[in-house]
Amino acid sequence: MNTETKNAAPGAGELVAVHRGLRREARLLVTLVAAAAPGDTVRARLLSGHFGDYRRSLLGCLDAQAAYLRPPLLARLDLDADLVLRSAQREDRVAATLAAAGAVLPGWEAGAGEAARDGLTALLAEHRAVLVEHLAEEALALLPLAARHLSPYEWDALGRHLTVGPGPALEDADRAERRALLARLPLSARLHWYAIGRARYARRMRAVRRTPRPAP
Repeated sequence: MNTETKNAAPGAGELVAVHRGLRREARLLVTLVAAAAPGDTVRARLLSGHFGDYRRSLLGCLDAQAAYLRPPLLARLDLDADLVLRSAQREDRVAATLAAAGAVLPGWEAGAGEAARDGLTALLAEHRAVLVEHLAEEALALLPLAARHLSPYEWDALGRHLTVGPGPALEDADRAERRALLARLPLSARLHWYAIGRARYARRMRAVRRTPRPAP
């Protein structure tokens, strides 16, 4: 188990895994968009769809934390409440940079022009920097507070609402994180992941990242 998960509270492993997946995808989006060839609208559409998946996952995580992490903390904290409020302000910055990138994405998708690509790359890089700073501050300040003040029931409520799809969080998860993430899914969703979703996610990531199919 990685150090970040060891230091988190019981039940926080899912949040750590989701944050890790978000950091990875934010980094890859910058690299992949920057490498797209001018005029390649097929590639632009594929990466635009991937950005949409990333945006849903990120906004879902931010919404879950706003609804299930900050309120119980604010209800119980006095001197440390400012840490929670600053986290909310940083989340607003994360959402704003995400919206800025999303606003220019259709223009790049339509023509895959070089100038549009470079502008989008710059906005994605800014978004990634803000996101990484925010998640680092959360790991340093907010998770220790949550470890002390959230009940197992409240961790469960947060975990059930963290992700839109399990793929990004599961990708680099260790065994304990994977078990916890999958346990949050309804049985039907868990069966769907094993039967269809896992292979479909792997195929899509190979296309997005242009990685070869593993040898049989």
